[in-house]
Amino acid sequence: MHFSIDEYAKVFKISHEMIHNKLKTKKLNSIIQNGTIYIVVPHNTLSAEQKNSQYETSKPQSSPPTIAKSNVGIIISLYQKENHHLKLKIKELEAKIDKLIDNKEQMLIEERNRIEEIYISKDEQLKNILEVLSSKLALAPKTAVHDVDVSQPEPSITLNQNGLLELKRYLKFIGIGSEERKIIRNRFTARYGSDIRIIQKEGTFYVDLSKYDYTDLL
Repeated sequence: MHFSIDEYAKVFKISHEMIHNKLKTKKLNSIIQNGTIYIVVPHNTLSAEQKNSQYETSKPQSSPPTIAKSNVGIIISLYQKENHHLKLKIKELEAKIDKLIDNKEQMLIEERNRIEEIYISKDEQLKNILEVLSSKLALAPKTAVHDVDVSQPEPSITLNQNGLLELKRYLKFIGIGSEERKIIRNRFTARYGSDIRIIQKEGTFYVDLSKYDYTDLL
């Protein structure tokens, strides 16, 4: 019988190193076939156990057992359940995202409406202020008639070389009484330095009617 070195090591249970030593010392008969060393052992010298061992090493190994169809079905079923679970999770996340987007859009709409209401309110306030100023301008001459001091001659308006008009003369000309003139002068004094319309020279206030409107101070 012919044994390869691996088969001989399994059957006779000795190491490869010992086999190579025996081959070198010619203690084992061997032949070379197709570049492979085979050890020649007479069949009648083998024990029953060695013959069985030789048979086991020479027979082809069986292929790995195939997976039963039932197991394949179980695996497929598990994958399907997992995929279904993942699809549900994806739908839940998409629903949450849609809800967040809707909430954000609603917040933006509410904020826009709030800003529009503020602007509308400011517009209404501005209209009211303009109406009040207009009414004051319309009523100013009539009120001046009652406050005119008839004991004094009607003052005349004279402009200085810069085109400015003295505040006191201007107030007298439009018929503002002495008490109201004091109040208006106090307003000019409080605004002096912070309001470009307030002009003062040598302690005297002036108005420039060609450039500015003073109705809010009268």
